[in-house]
Amino acid sequence: MNPREATDAQPLVLVADDDSATRFLIHKALEQAGLSVLDAENGAQALTLFEAHRPHIVLLDVMMPQMDGFAACAAIRRLPRGATVPILMLTGLDDLDSIKRAYEAGATDFAAKPINWLVLSHRVRYLLRMGRVLEDLAASEARLAAAQRIAHLGNWEWNLRTDAWYWSDELYRLLGYQPREIMPGIERFLERLHPEDREAVAQIIECSRREQGAYGVEFRVRLPDGAVRYLHAQGEVVGDERGDPAKLSGTIQDVSARKQAEDQISFLENYDKLTGLPNRVRFKERLDQALATAKRQTQKLAVLVLDLDRFKRVNDTMGHSLGDRLVQAVAKRIEACVSEDSPPRVGAFARLGGDEFSLLLPDLKHPADAAAVSRRILEALSKPFRLEAQEVFITASVGIGRYPEDGSDCEALLKNADTAMYHAKGAGGNGYRLYDHSMNAAAFERLTLENGLRRALERGEFLLYYQPQIEIQSGAIAGAEALLRWRHPELGLVPPDRFIPLAEETGLILPIGEWVLRTACAQALAWRRAGLPPVRVAVNLSARQFRDETLAESIAQALRLAELDPQGLGLEITESVIMQNASGTVNTLQELKRMGLSISVDDFGTGYSSLSYLKRFPIDVLKIDRSFVRDLATNPDDAAIASAIIAMAKSLKLDTVAEGVETEEQLAILRQYGCRLVQGFLFSKALPAEEFEVLLREQKWRRAASE
Repeated sequence: MNPREATDAQPLVLVADDDSATRFLIHKALEQAGLSVLDAENGAQALTLFEAHRPHIVLLDVMMPQMDGFAACAAIRRLPRGATVPILMLTGLDDLDSIKRAYEAGATDFAAKPINWLVLSHRVRYLLRMGRVLEDLAASEARLAAAQRIAHLGNWEWNLRTDAWYWSDELYRLLGYQPREIMPGIERFLERLHPEDREAVAQIIECSRREQGAYGVEFRVRLPDGAVRYLHAQGEVVGDERGDPAKLSGTIQDVSARKQAEDQISFLENYDKLTGLPNRVRFKERLDQALATAKRQTQKLAVLVLDLDRFKRVNDTMGHSLGDRLVQAVAKRIEACVSEDSPPRVGAFARLGGDEFSLLLPDLKHPADAAAVSRRILEALSKPFRLEAQEVFITASVGIGRYPEDGSDCEALLKNADTAMYHAKGAGGNGYRLYDHSMNAAAFERLTLENGLRRALERGEFLLYYQPQIEIQSGAIAGAEALLRWRHPELGLVPPDRFIPLAEETGLILPIGEWVLRTACAQALAWRRAGLPPVRVAVNLSARQFRDETLAESIAQALRLAELDPQGLGLEITESVIMQNASGTVNTLQELKRMGLSISVDDFGTGYSSLSYLKRFPIDVLKIDRSFVRDLATNPDDAAIASAIIAMAKSLKLDTVAEGVETEEQLAILRQYGCRLVQGFLFSKALPAEEFEVLLREQKWRRAASE
């Protein structure tokens, strides 16, 4: 049979002997036993054939020319597959020294000449089976070693009777040693452990050894390069046939990646990713702990909630990326400020979310200390921040809640501090407020209004009232200002100054504003179709409406739905609104003018308009603010301002409307100055549509001084 065709079912035998007769007889005997045979005349030839054909077993004569059997055996053992192949040494020598040399060279077995051919074939068969077992065992060990390498898992064994240790190669690597670098042992193991973990792990192993139980423990090892590795060990005591502890064995696995993932998850659960500060969850845990201590030891504490003023404007104008950097800079500045030695001690500083932060002042000795910390923070934030070559100024509002006065638990203290903060913000910002119980009533009222406001449109609770604008010379009603009213089912008629700012803040002003436009346009057309004198209905635009990109489209749709000529609709915009982003304002106003709408500047004189801007803006009417009209007859300054506004409007070919006219004396002065239109209680208060219609039919002034 061709040697290359040999298989595991018909194994290949390599026979090396310098005696050709002996080779022939061995060859025939093994072939008759169903084996495939290769012949070699000496050790060197045997080595060449082994590398070429990889036989399953090798028979070597001891005494051969060029390379004897001992040298050939040793050389085969150094080859990749030679470590496990069975090698049978054949010799006529029967001295013990030759047998010893054969085994030292790596022989598997030894047979003396003359050869018993029947016994030889059985012996070869036996060695082949043993070789397969050894190969399977080596492959299994290789697979185990590979699996341990992949899983970063090592195993070990400690013979409790002989104190002999075994470590797998992977365990050496996990502990920072080279495989077989040292003799394994408990001392070598413990010396690698982190000093803080060493004693506890030693006690666990000793306890398991005494009680013959299993254990599992995590610990750290410090590697020679200074790195720290997290390991998880499991072990158990194995007893002998009598049940006495015989050995302790177990596994050790590298769990550093899992530990890092757990630490990362824990960080994300408890800390703010942007600033690295504790988050709301972690802050509440710290506050709960501080409250428990304060209750046990009868201490006081305070919670500060801080929110940046007008931070949204920073995000809108400079972008969210720069906004995030500003939040980081604010966090660092506050942290540096409260880390100073000045009392009181700050127990926790956290970012609650967005631009909102919170501080815990435990064991508060003096109530005034919380206010002192607030002032210190506000002063630190007053200095400009340098971001991308830009100076950014920011202020903050701070609310203070104290234990036990303002709450006995975490939720109550945070809620009340938050309420106080909103009161500080409502007072203009850049300040702090201590919580008091009256704030809750205001907060509840605000919440009630906001909830009601969100449902008011769908429930049809909004109304439009109309106040006439009178032409001084003729006394005719030349126009009307549409004023929004809200009839709340429980609170009754809610004044506009209570719900308009809230609608502006929540964004509800946009759908409400669209309703006002549609309703005003529909009403103006209804009066015209009823044969009444045509009047222009003026609608107030809020700041948010004016900045909305869909404003022109909303107005066009309202006019289209009502089938109203654009000249029947006027728009009133406050002076402060049109002065924001002057270049954008010009574009918006020009678009509205192209639609044929009349545009009035409301509350004129209270802002900071300049003549150059008035010349640029395509406007039609200046409305003189009521604050200048009220004391027109008694305050020379107000009279001079009103006169100047009217004169300036004439020079710019603009119309004027004076608001808040309540007396004949005020009317006479305005007539003298040349003001064309007036509105106020001297003529009529704002009226529902049906009452205003009566006024239109009668075309008479309604004096409302007594109403």
